[in-house]
Amino acid sequence: MSNRRAVIVSGARTPFLKAFTDFTKLDTIGLGTAAVRGLMKKLNLGHGDIDAMVWGGVILPGTAPNVAREIALDLKLDPRCEGMTVTRACASGLQAITLAAAAIERGEYDVAIAGGSDSTSNAEIKLPQKVVHAVAPLALGGKASPADVLGVISQLAPFTDILPTRPKIAERSTGEVMGEAAEKMARRNEIPRAAQDEFAVRSHQRAAAAIAAGRFEEEIVPVQTPEGKWVHADGLVRADTSVERLARLRPVFAKDGTLTAGNSSALTDGAGAVLLMEESKAKALGYKPLAAFKSWSYVGVDPADQLLMGPALAMPKALERAGLDLAQIDLVDMHEAFAAQVLSILKMLASDGFARARLGRERAVGDIDPAKLNVHGGSLALGHPFGATGARMVTTMANELARTGKERALLGICAAGGLGAAAVLERV
Repeated sequence: MSNRRAVIVSGARTPFLKAFTDFTKLDTIGLGTAAVRGLMKKLNLGHGDIDAMVWGGVILPGTAPNVAREIALDLKLDPRCEGMTVTRACASGLQAITLAAAAIERGEYDVAIAGGSDSTSNAEIKLPQKVVHAVAPLALGGKASPADVLGVISQLAPFTDILPTRPKIAERSTGEVMGEAAEKMARRNEIPRAAQDEFAVRSHQRAAAAIAAGRFEEEIVPVQTPEGKWVHADGLVRADTSVERLARLRPVFAKDGTLTAGNSSALTDGAGAVLLMEESKAKALGYKPLAAFKSWSYVGVDPADQLLMGPALAMPKALERAGLDLAQIDLVDMHEAFAAQVLSILKMLASDGFARARLGRERAVGDIDPAKLNVHGGSLALGHPFGATGARMVTTMANELARTGKERALLGICAAGGLGAAAVLERV
């Protein structure tokens, strides 16, 4: 088994759309099914060809949380195709893919589809536990008498806190929403508003240029909505945005802050899927692999410190495990949760002081050439369906390595809970 290598054969994703638009009535299972169906059709894969489905997600449906298995069943794949769903916040898609790669290299199976999806539009609104604890025994206990009903009502009094609350992306340990934590990072790392807006504009411009050049045509599959409408393209990219336009937007997370709707990623619906195979199996079936993983790394940091700094630790560790330094990397793709977060990470990687304090090394990892970074834009422009972003990044970078003949790409993802993820891809 030591000679086995998992290779990336291809990837596919749905268009990424702003939440509560055309994908509102497609839940995370429906979006994932659309991405996997498109991938299978593109590669002419049979329903009995896939050994396993490994899926990542954040907003999991309460009645069917194993999204991977539901996708396999909805597509009527061979029942032996097992399914596992994982969650690692915004790194869930990458986690699913590296888990599948590791399982292939261990010999557990030869062919797997891995990726992730999320539908912010279908996030479940939870009842307060006070209501659940009072009503559930009555609802599950069969016939209830008037006295039982009155008893429940008395438990709910006072009635000031029985309405569902608006869901928000907040840290359980600190109570801070992610944007508030990113605002603190901007202040601490001295990232000005102008630099954030400039970075966001560049993301949109590069994404728009990639669309115009047909760079995403190989990876995006059209999706038909339940209403019968076909969606063919990403919906958040703004080719005509400018620093001047973004400068007019108000701060979102702090009255005197620098983070706005323009330099923060939007709530998004979408899915992405990647086909992985054992290398000799892929070649025997006539597929030409695009890339393989040289290494990967997952880390944790204190959420109360700098919540989204994880990539500054995970990316150097992935490079070290691959036996490489930054100068040997041709492309860098970093998840853009917020412009302030990416610019903070870049500053950390270029800092000798950070290297000594946090990485146990004397010299900085290095400066990342802007020409190598997020060459086709990132989450600020394309959107961020939490579980799907890792699959998008792997697919885009694998395609870019194969298309350009470049050798290696470094990926970095920040995630809620103070998590960071990174991977090194190499062209096959």
